[in-house]
Amino acid sequence: MSIDAKGVYEDIVGSWVMYRPEIKIHDCTIRDGGLINDHDFTDDFVKAVYDTCVKAGVDYMEIGYKASKKLFASDSYGKWKFCDEDAIRRIVGDAPTGTVLSVMADTDRTDYHTDILPREQSVIGCIRVAAYINQMPRALDMIDDAHNKGYETTLNIMAISTVQDRELQDALALAAKSSVDVIYVVDSFGAFYPLKVKELTMTYLRAVEGTGKQVGIHAHNNQQLAYANTIEAVINGANRLDATINGLGRGAGNCPLELLISFLKNPKFRMRPVLQCIEEHFLPLRQKLDWGYSIPYMITGQLNQHPRAAIKARSSDQADNYVAFFDHMMEKE
Repeated sequence: MSIDAKGVYEDIVGSWVMYRPEIKIHDCTIRDGGLINDHDFTDDFVKAVYDTCVKAGVDYMEIGYKASKKLFASDSYGKWKFCDEDAIRRIVGDAPTGTVLSVMADTDRTDYHTDILPREQSVIGCIRVAAYINQMPRALDMIDDAHNKGYETTLNIMAISTVQDRELQDALALAAKSSVDVIYVVDSFGAFYPLKVKELTMTYLRAVEGTGKQVGIHAHNNQQLAYANTIEAVINGANRLDATINGLGRGAGNCPLELLISFLKNPKFRMRPVLQCIEEHFLPLRQKLDWGYSIPYMITGQLNQHPRAAIKARSSDQADNYVAFFDHMMEKE
């Protein structure tokens, strides 16, 4: 039995699987994971993630931020907060691979006119611009700057779970007329359920219809729905999928790359290198860093709140005092 609905679904050994060649995976392990250790990963760890992405057939790897050194002291953060060209080249060399490198540029936190070089001078291939809804004009200026320098570009409109429908529609209309290549549905707080992700994916797709632009999904795992929400977006037509190795990412983390690869059933993606990387590098990392689903993250996700309160709670000596945290968050409602 097969169904043609924005992809091809086949019933194989009693399970539904999806195969759509235009789908691309964007690994965000170092960038999103850097939010829990001030971007202070060793070169060896970043190199291991990069090599894994290449061996696994992952299309893009986001290696960090392009943050302004005027706003962020370089001695207070690791090098992946700034992603200087020489730092990246020490990891990847000069030879191109099948995996495109990207960086994220936060609106109003990046000296993009000077710090983002012309494409021919960089090993980076994609600039990802993150913006809140009120920053859209400046974000689109950043996108135009990167586009004119020769980069592929994406737009992540953050915290859309707190945005009115009319505001989002207006922002998408502006983005659809811009030079951006991909617009992401972003579940910043891990607050969405699959039905809402379906609605948003269709809204984004209608906004870019006829423009040639793609729609992506970036999910957080506060309610253990990052994987399910990513699948929902894929089924409804999203072609750019963010994931991280072992779900490493801010707070509750992101859609695990290993789960996503297993779902897509695309022969270009390979699981074994990802599992090897987890075994050799991520299991030891878990002894040092805290990430993934926990009750405080669940609570902030259900309340549609930024996870900063849960992050603070998890780093305190009251990390497992769930009732007190719940009562505290409910008092703020």
